[in-house]
Amino acid sequence: MSGMALGPGPEFDRIRHILGRLGPHAEGAGGDCAILPDGPGKVVVSVDLSMEGVHFRRDWLTMEEIGWRAAAAALSDLAAEGAATVGVLASVGVPRGSPEEDLLALMAGVGNAAAEAGGVVLGGDLSASPQWLVDVAVIGRAERPITRAGARPGDGVWVTGQLGGSRAALVTWRRGSTPEPEARRAFAHPVPRIEAGRALAAAGARAMIDVSDGLGGDAGHLAAASGVAVEIDLARIPVAPAAVAAAKEVGIPAVHFAALGGEDYELLVALPDTFSTTQARQFSGSTGLELTRIGEVRSGDRARFTLDGRAIALEGYDHFA
Repeated sequence: MSGMALGPGPEFDRIRHILGRLGPHAEGAGGDCAILPDGPGKVVVSVDLSMEGVHFRRDWLTMEEIGWRAAAAALSDLAAEGAATVGVLASVGVPRGSPEEDLLALMAGVGNAAAEAGGVVLGGDLSASPQWLVDVAVIGRAERPITRAGARPGDGVWVTGQLGGSRAALVTWRRGSTPEPEARRAFAHPVPRIEAGRALAAAGARAMIDVSDGLGGDAGHLAAASGVAVEIDLARIPVAPAAVAAAKEVGIPAVHFAALGGEDYELLVALPDTFSTTQARQFSGSTGLELTRIGEVRSGDRARFTLDGRAIALEGYDHFA
């Protein structure tokens, strides 16, 4: 996709139509490469792949929601680095015979997510594919990128927002029912925590990761990268209301249900122990998000979870399991 004049042909007609639909949400692309404007800080780049039948189903989501969700998943990686958004590039695999309106709606979702996060669509690619596929690369800038590797013994472990809403929708759909609006919104329209990530970086975050594979997996990734133990008390987890009802249906504690859920795209962050509840309230006031302390960083290794004083084994989502 490009902002310059394009030659003739059906593929380029589709690209022209996409650019027309995106309007001001697409700019800065030219030729075969996007040209990034100069800016402060380090360039931060990530990529995230969404595939029909694995990450989404068209009988669950609209095409606009599929595009939004694919872009939001990638943009969430920028949030976890404490980065501001520059833009996104989207490569889309389109099943032969698909109505062009489906592609336009999907790309509108990508563009809306990019714009909501403060960026634009910089470019991308189109290809025929056996099923819908959306591969989104994101580009941002951060003066002090926050990686997974900086947590230190004594730090507090905090999480933004609430967990379990996305899993509540997934469990309901798989049961053949319709999720309640709050749960459906959590799954279909996740919000990348870009401003929250930047605020946490400014507050002294040592290490950060987005909760995309479930708390069990993502806390383990942070622990491994930092060379520490991450100890989390499940009783402290902020649970989305939709997850409470869903947990009753599957017969497990709500906090356990929420901890097992992925694709919440909240931020799990290690902050110095000097970070106070007063600062947490100030964060909530400026971002509109809860910030809850759920554990501590200790010497050792791995992520460890307890509930009512008992050790609980949690696993994260494994794409190849």
